[in-house]
Amino acid sequence: MSKPRTPPRLLSVRRITQLAPQLRRITLAGPALEGFPEGEEGSHIKLMLAREGQVEPVLPTLGPDGPIWPPADQRPISRTYTVARYDAAAGELDVDFVMHGDDGPASRWAMHAQPGDAIGVAGPAGPDRHQRDADFYLLVGDPSSLAALSAVLNALPADACGSVLIEVPNREEIIPLSHPAGMTLQWLSRDGGAAGVSTLLLDAVRNLPWPTGKVSVTLAGESVQVVAIRDLLLNERKLPRAMLYAVPYWKDTYTEEAYHAERHRIMDELDEVAT
Repeated sequence: MSKPRTPPRLLSVRRITQLAPQLRRITLAGPALEGFPEGEEGSHIKLMLAREGQVEPVLPTLGPDGPIWPPADQRPISRTYTVARYDAAAGELDVDFVMHGDDGPASRWAMHAQPGDAIGVAGPAGPDRHQRDADFYLLVGDPSSLAALSAVLNALPADACGSVLIEVPNREEIIPLSHPAGMTLQWLSRDGGAAGVSTLLLDAVRNLPWPTGKVSVTLAGESVQVVAIRDLLLNERKLPRAMLYAVPYWKDTYTEEAYHAERHRIMDELDEVAT
């Protein structure tokens, strides 16, 4: 069932927490956050950023046929991120940012954000990130997908069994991650190597003894890796497409700005594989 549409919310920065050297959590708040749906950790949201010269973004309104956008020169810059935490009682929404300098508007905003800074949020939306009642759960990702992976781990039953494989650029990026006792957690460090040529996750998935029964896979992270692992799972492991959540969040050597367009092409390709 699709989620009811709500107009974008104008929020402000309440708190900034450095989770790891390259991972920053920004806590958003504001009266407009009231009514944000609970239990949506891991879901996609659209962040709407102010353009140069604006104090706050000019948000679209919601019309009967969808959003009504302001003129192009005032339209906010939109990027897709993930709900890391929502606390209705505290009136707080957490969003995690992988810090990679000034190469794109979202990273640049997060790097310079201060309490009180304004940002728009639309959503949440997106498909389920895992299939319930599976016999085995496989979660694969990197720092960009930690919020989604954490949401799945927190939603799993206490007796869930499976494997979690997370690649990090170096061991300083490893953070505590709670998980059911039956889920084996493995951190794989590139030790400064390039993500786009790394096969650490692909090799780990290939070498994983493939379980019998119903397997649910959550896969998200660097684009080249996501596509390679997706192909392995579908073509070699014969995983049913309905049991796979696969989303590329970023692409090595691409700036955030360049990959914003590339991502749509990759997602269309992933959808074609599903049909």
